[in-house]
Amino acid sequence: MTLAFSLNRTIEIRARRATVFRFFTDSARFARWWGDGSTIDARPGGKVFIRYPTGDSASGEVRELVPDRMISFTYGYEDPNKPIAPGGSLVTITLSDSPTGTRLELRHDVADAATRDMHAPGWRHQLAVFAHVAAADAFAPAVIDAWFAAWADPARLPDAATPSVTFRDAHGCIDGRDELADHIRAAQKFMPGVRIEAVGAPRHEQGTVLSDWAYVRDGKTLAAGTNVFRLDADGKIADCVGIAR
Repeated sequence: MTLAFSLNRTIEIRARRATVFRFFTDSARFARWWGDGSTIDARPGGKVFIRYPTGDSASGEVRELVPDRMISFTYGYEDPNKPIAPGGSLVTITLSDSPTGTRLELRHDVADAATRDMHAPGWRHQLAVFAHVAAADAFAPAVIDAWFAAWADPARLPDAATPSVTFRDAHGCIDGRDELADHIRAAQKFMPGVRIEAVGAPRHEQGTVLSDWAYVRDGKTLAAGTNVFRLDADGKIADCVGIAR
């Protein structure tokens, strides 16, 4: 069968290539973006099996694999009423570095334009799920814990933030980790006895984190708000905007 038509899509993922590629070599991770029961044998000739949450299934085999850079595999449905038979199309995924982490390029080669167009919405959804789970794998809540700890001890800042971190709120317009440490020490001087505490668990989505906080002194809440963190590809805080309520 001639695969004369291609569906192409590119997305950005807030994680390093090595983190992203693990989702093609580990069946447990592979299932996290396809569906429970999905498996992959990550070697040329290895079997690919996809079990969708709907109960539909697809299968194929790995054609080529370059660690941390690309994978190609055949793809087709087990249901004979579906438009692609097993082995009837070819999926190629290529990874490259980008300023925010990893650029993923998808090419799905199929036999005809109708099949290509039919699969466009599905790939739009599936790659969004992939970006979600891959970025989540790169996120460590301990980074957010270290950020709040740094407001009591600026020596903790390297555990939380990049050297070029930026910080903006009603009282700060800061560029760089060293200046942020000076800002924290000034805050400690002018607001003695005040602690900033995280409230609840942080909420993460594709490299952006929302974390609620409170200024507390002598057991009383003086102010509260939310920080919006933007993470770099290594999961460190690159930018923070504090919004008071």
